[in-house]
Amino acid sequence: MRVIEGPLDGSALRVAVVVSRFNEMITEKLLKGATDTALEHGVPEDCIDVVWVPGAYELPMAARRLAATGRYHAIACTGAVIRGQTPHFDFVAGEAARGIMDVTRDFPIPVTFGVITSDNLEQAQARSGGAVGNKGREAMLAAIEMATLFPLIDRAHS
Repeated sequence: MRVIEGPLDGSALRVAVVVSRFNEMITEKLLKGATDTALEHGVPEDCIDVVWVPGAYELPMAARRLAATGRYHAIACTGAVIRGQTPHFDFVAGEAARGIMDVTRDFPIPVTFGVITSDNLEQAQARSGGAVGNKGREAMLAAIEMATLFPLIDRAHS
């Protein structure tokens, strides 16, 4: 049996964090979680780019542009969509998720989903550094692991 795992060593990586400005009191915490995690795992500070977009719906557009540059090993998308009184939540959350997955499918780098989708502000706070963790941190951990995993898979099968 052969086990292939990506190490959480970002020292040779260039990463981007795309962060939604909408619900900024939450997304600033997600951004901090993502960037702190990148630094903790060895990504050099000058190899971390942060790109702000208006809302979660725009995350995939910016991620696609960044991926197309060929400059990044991984991209973490962060945002917060909090359910309101209308079905707007369902459209924004669903399209953000689908759009991010489309970028992942179209480019050979990991583009991770660190978007909180919650019913209320309290749930969002719990997932942005509160009792349930930090989805920005989780997205960056996944980005680093997948970015270091892909070359190992390529080598194992060449």
